[in-house]
Amino acid sequence: MSVFEHPWLGGIFCDEEIALIMAPEAQLVRMLKIECAWSLVLGDIGRVGPDVAEAAAQAILSADIDMGALRAGTAKDGLAVPTLVRLLKSGMAEALHPAVHKGLTSQDVIDTELVLALGRILPLMERRLQGLIGALEAVSVAHGARPLMGRTRMQAAVEITVADRVATWQRPLVRHLERLVALREAVLCLQFGGAAGTRDVLGDDGPAAAVALAARLGLNNPDAQWHAARDTLVDLAGWLSLVTGSLGKMGQDISLMAQQGLDEIKIAGGGSSSAMPHKANPILAELLVTLARFNATQVSGMHQAMVHEQERSGAAWALEWMILPQMLNATARGLGAAGALVENIQSIGNAAT
Repeated sequence: MSVFEHPWLGGIFCDEEIALIMAPEAQLVRMLKIECAWSLVLGDIGRVGPDVAEAAAQAILSADIDMGALRAGTAKDGLAVPTLVRLLKSGMAEALHPAVHKGLTSQDVIDTELVLALGRILPLMERRLQGLIGALEAVSVAHGARPLMGRTRMQAAVEITVADRVATWQRPLVRHLERLVALREAVLCLQFGGAAGTRDVLGDDGPAAAVALAARLGLNNPDAQWHAARDTLVDLAGWLSLVTGSLGKMGQDISLMAQQGLDEIKIAGGGSSSAMPHKANPILAELLVTLARFNATQVSGMHQAMVHEQERSGAAWALEWMILPQMLNATARGLGAAGALVENIQSIGNAAT
């Protein structure tokens, strides 16, 4: 079991907002939203009558899907969509079947579902980054003029100010925020490629269908599908690792500054020890270091997941499913923990009291 889902380890590792967005029930809702939108698109382009398209869309939205059946179907087919489509068709009149999934692929649905999830997750991360940058600015305003011993290679070097050190925490976060603007535009793109990525499953109607589906889902419509070209998602993974890496640097600094005898920072709400009641462990600062190291190891797996053979891969694609959700959770949790940590700073500087 992942630490992000563990009954008690999840208390420190799980980001509750991300967990809700990425929950199976939420994923299923987004998959049904895509199937519903596609039925309406088939009506938009004249492949089925508008009444049929609307009736199929309503049946899809009201469908009661058995999660157990999706699990069994995934064990057989390697993914849930074939079973999902069978269940949808079994719950509606046969006359509506031409308006269900015809022209879509499982990958169109699964990749687009991920993009819809990212459409909620990336703004959440943006807000948290902005909040953390603001909180660090407040620390600089309140304590920035105080002296602090600058250290190189963990040895005393020359005196600096609190503002100098806080700036080394804050500046990379501003750059990550700037990177996110371009990254979000590239990531929030429809996946629509057909069986082999040529978008010709509907003949001449393919381009119009892509435009209509993207519009109905509120996504960008790229010039081509990205079945086997995963570089944008790997860019996202790299960004996630950059964010947690910068947070980890801050956490490492704060952990060292909080050492008894050094006492360069005082933070409210430290963790307790079962054996040493005098201790207030810098739990959140340590967590930032852990999450940074976790994401740094996971990003290499995302690079492995770029190696898709020919027009579609099962192996590389499935590897992505194992890695990217955990990286998203780790980054969101890191941003939340960092915000709480900075808000709890009571004093900072030499001889903090």
